[in-house]
Amino acid sequence: MQWAALSSPPAPAAPAAVWMGRRLRTARWPRGSSPSPAPRRVVLAAAASSSPSPDANSNSPGSGGGGGGEEEEEEREDAARMEKAAAFLMRSQKYAMLKQQLAVAAQFEDYKEAARLRDSLKSFEEEEPVLRLRRSLKKAVEEERFEDAAKYRDELKILAPHALLKCSSDATTLGIRVQVRSVYIESRSQPLKGQFFFAYRIRITNNSQRPVQLLRRHWIVTDANGRTENIWGVGVVGEQPVIFPRTGFEYSSACPLNTPNGRMEGDFEMKHIDKAGSSTFNVAIAPFSLSILGDDNDDVLL
Repeated sequence: MQWAALSSPPAPAAPAAVWMGRRLRTARWPRGSSPSPAPRRVVLAAAASSSPSPDANSNSPGSGGGGGGEEEEEEREDAARMEKAAAFLMRSQKYAMLKQQLAVAAQFEDYKEAARLRDSLKSFEEEEPVLRLRRSLKKAVEEERFEDAAKYRDELKILAPHALLKCSSDATTLGIRVQVRSVYIESRSQPLKGQFFFAYRIRITNNSQRPVQLLRRHWIVTDANGRTENIWGVGVVGEQPVIFPRTGFEYSSACPLNTPNGRMEGDFEMKHIDKAGSSTFNVAIAPFSLSILGDDNDDVLL
């Protein structure tokens, strides 16, 4: 997908200083108030689930009731899901290391090693259950085998919760369209240290009849372990752009992650500037995947 040039010039790529290693310079504030002078970050750790203790009226295994057996079965299923998710995480890390080793071998013109690594990657892609299920799901939908498609989708949900998301998203709020595309950056990642770097390109198009200004951003970043981080900031890439009707604004930025897969979503706070005292409104950024495996979409924004 090739996009035509926009009326407003594209913003430069986000400088590396925006992401200080794994710490972002961000600010959080209540909606409608001014940002506080001291930036800060809030990390919302995913709460670990625990099984409720049976009460006196429950059917425990020792009481002869069937409730305990059902709970045990659910616990086994949960354990199996966690085991499959952990296995996928390990395979993804191996895949990231293979890709990085291939890039290094090609850089140093070690073509014999590069050929070996290329074959290893090809074999991995053919055998990886998540990729195989994706291919099966796509084919089942194309052939209108919807029962099979539902089965593949459910299996994907268990193996990799983010696998059903594309590495792109597209949402429109009050005539403001936000399109996103993410890509894995091998050269800035260190799989052995659990550091994975993703770049993303955003295009904001004003299809409404009124000019708007982007005031603030809010991101929700979730890694493969379910840990969620909320990030607030003023504007984007150091700007608070004004976007007139039938024009757009583009910019690039990046996100470090400690797992090879995850997701992002969020919103932009904007206001109409053609009338004094206009209240602000939020424009949705639909969820998209951060994945070293990419997706089946060949359309690239970057």
